[in-house]
Amino acid sequence: MENVYKGAKTREISFPLGGIGSGSIGLAGNGRLVDWEIFNRPNKRSFNGFSHFAVKAERNGKLLDARILNGDVQAPYMGEPIRGANLHSGYGFGPESQTMAGMPHFREVAFKGEFPVAEMTFEEPAFPGRVALTAFNPFIPLQEDDSSLPAAFFEWEIENTNDEPTTYMICLSAGNPIPTKKVYHRYSVSEGDRGQAIHMIQLGSAQFADDHVSFGDMTLATDAEEVSYQEFWYRGGWCDNLEMFWHDFARPGRLTNRQYPEDKPPMARKDTASLAAHVELGPGEKKKVRFAISWHFPNVENHWNPNPAGPNGWRNYYATLFEDSAAVANYAFDHWDRLLGDTLKFKEALFSSTVPDVVKDAVSANLSVLKSPTVLRLTDGTFYGFEGCIENIGCCEGSCTHVWNYAYALPFLFPRLERGMRDADFAYNKRADGRMSFRLMLPLGRERMDARACADGQFGGVVKAYRDWKISGDTDWLRSNWPAIKQSITYAWAESNEDKWDPGKTGVLTGRQHHTLDMELYGPNSWLSGFYLAALKAGSEMAAFLGEQSTADEFETIFRKGKQWVDEHLFNGEYYVQRIALSDKLLLDPFGDEAVNSYWNKERDEIKYQIAEGCAIDQVVAQWHANLCGLGEIFDKNQTRRALESLYRHNFKTSMRHEANTWRLYSLNDEGGLVICAWPKGVSKPAIPLTYNTETMTGFEYQAASHMIQEGFVEEGLSIVQAIRDRYDGEKRNPWNEIECGSNYARSMASYSLLQAFSGFEYDMVEGMIGFKPLYTESGSFSVIWSLDMGWGTYGQTDGRIDIHVLGGKLELKAVRLPKERIETIVRIESGDSAAAFFAEGDEIRFVEPVTLNAERPLVIVCA
Repeated sequence: MENVYKGAKTREISFPLGGIGSGSIGLAGNGRLVDWEIFNRPNKRSFNGFSHFAVKAERNGKLLDARILNGDVQAPYMGEPIRGANLHSGYGFGPESQTMAGMPHFREVAFKGEFPVAEMTFEEPAFPGRVALTAFNPFIPLQEDDSSLPAAFFEWEIENTNDEPTTYMICLSAGNPIPTKKVYHRYSVSEGDRGQAIHMIQLGSAQFADDHVSFGDMTLATDAEEVSYQEFWYRGGWCDNLEMFWHDFARPGRLTNRQYPEDKPPMARKDTASLAAHVELGPGEKKKVRFAISWHFPNVENHWNPNPAGPNGWRNYYATLFEDSAAVANYAFDHWDRLLGDTLKFKEALFSSTVPDVVKDAVSANLSVLKSPTVLRLTDGTFYGFEGCIENIGCCEGSCTHVWNYAYALPFLFPRLERGMRDADFAYNKRADGRMSFRLMLPLGRERMDARACADGQFGGVVKAYRDWKISGDTDWLRSNWPAIKQSITYAWAESNEDKWDPGKTGVLTGRQHHTLDMELYGPNSWLSGFYLAALKAGSEMAAFLGEQSTADEFETIFRKGKQWVDEHLFNGEYYVQRIALSDKLLLDPFGDEAVNSYWNKERDEIKYQIAEGCAIDQVVAQWHANLCGLGEIFDKNQTRRALESLYRHNFKTSMRHEANTWRLYSLNDEGGLVICAWPKGVSKPAIPLTYNTETMTGFEYQAASHMIQEGFVEEGLSIVQAIRDRYDGEKRNPWNEIECGSNYARSMASYSLLQAFSGFEYDMVEGMIGFKPLYTESGSFSVIWSLDMGWGTYGQTDGRIDIHVLGGKLELKAVRLPKERIETIVRIESGDSAAAFFAEGDEIRFVEPVTLNAERPLVIVCA
């Protein structure tokens, strides 16, 4: 499967090019530069003046052809509003001229997206050459700073298809993103580390003080040998600027510079600058030309929930690394080969995996969330995330714990950033008694969000801390957070717990339980009690390791008691349910008038927003987490399998055409998906049931699909994944923007867990162990990417050998866990050029002496 989009399938594409927490520019499916989200906030459907790439060909002083490096703008053509535009624009005025759709462009464009790299080809019979683009921003596991650069990288390749030498020009034009009264566009040349000339135009404004939120600049840069430039397009009224640009561009020769004094304000439209590279190619010759757009807007403010009691701003992390956008551009060109090479190494490792193509598509596409304005990096580098993005503001602040529970890409690919989320959570969100706020308030240190604890978020934080400890092997880190982790568990029975979760230490949650579907459940249910059980089990293991045996024993006792009760009382023979008498208003009374007013349906005399006998998508989600984190059994294995079978049977809809969805519409007509909760025939459904119950939200769907695959229901799991990706086909929705509560939604990164489901990847860096128990392909071979705190690489196996390669960092191993039948066939193990002494112990190979793997020293296991 090649992720190639053409024609109408390019309509919704916006492929984010930017760093982690640094903002991004969208590469549209036809080659436009859209969604200029470089100002520390979302900015969907935005223009930045006449920003575009263009190309022309000439020979012997004669222009052969000139056109914009775009394909057709896809319908509709009635026009769409632009924020801040004049009155005479939008619907009824046709596409904006800023789209460049009215200028000569390319007839056929193909967009191939394998995140983090986009490739485009441009074909036009009238143009005497072939043009292709590779666009990216560095995405290198474990290298969070190189992966956070505020820049978009463009590598163009031009091929002369003529029989005569031809001169080509590729020109980047971009609007000044700060249209003010003191605009400057400054051309300069710097010398790179390799002695190369880096040509750049820096676009900015002298209007704002260096601590103002609008202070900043943007740079256009190239390391081409031959360049020309125009610091300013012509200033005038009407369409004078575009008229004059085309007059200057679409003729033989180079651009002639134009300047304006900084104290002269621009006229009706944004100022634009152009930087062009010139290459002369012989017949059949190819050459690459590099451009970068970098930006530097160092000041961030809390515009979504201003701090009423003090400071409201901070410096962006990248501002601590780079003085301005020109410094970013210099770094980009000095390190281009390494950054692109390591990014391609990751991309190729991911896409060369033998897991199904749709899995690679789902995993890679949702990594794009990390390069979207959903995420920020605070001054000290701490990672912070919204849930998603509204058009021009973050949606649902605070690294929301119950949403980020599902996001499994970050902890494996950038584990230091993930641990930083734990540190901030435990440092700033914990009340003295252990109650955790589930949204982190900014700036750091302001008053906590004063809302009740969220059961899945609170206990999920414990499980994530356990996972992050196992990924890193850093017991000192665990020890530093242990008091807060421990209190997060004991809060369940604390007298100060307003929600009365488990005052009797039964191992079952029975009080008021807030959750990720934004309301509360009353009464026992496997979904939220499962999180509690997983936290107790993880807490017991961590306490024992840290020498707190009495705590470990207490947590273990409560866990076993709760597990037995849940398995015996909440499983109805098909799936796990919520135990509640909907007509019992007394369940609400302990929580006061607020609960009664919000939850009592007076007309039907029953409690609203409950699951009751429904089949819920997250009923065994805690087991999914446990499988991914190495925690072992939370629910009875056979009952878990039955529950997943029932979930697929009742909740998976191959077509939504005949479904009544009263909630948000994420799948329509003949599209399929897995709904949040279903009530099978013969089962009583509450009059006003669980919130969002008929929605298809991709993060939940991926969780269930991955869990099904873990438990052997591969066909069922894959059908869910395929249904999701069919919805995001480029025409109806953007393949690199899975939506839930807004764009670029964090929960969609649950798709990363599909790699673990297929590979059976296990890890325990505390004990120096990794393991693989893959699902076999028809060929008998298997390969997959893996990543942990100290290193990342690939695992591959055939009938005769197993290879563990490290592509970045290193990996120190004491043991490898494999299927027992595989271990029995091992003849020898080689680490680099030497044999590694080992012995077998159950399903583990244990090394007599620890082995250290790196890029030059793989582990090779030879089998009979």
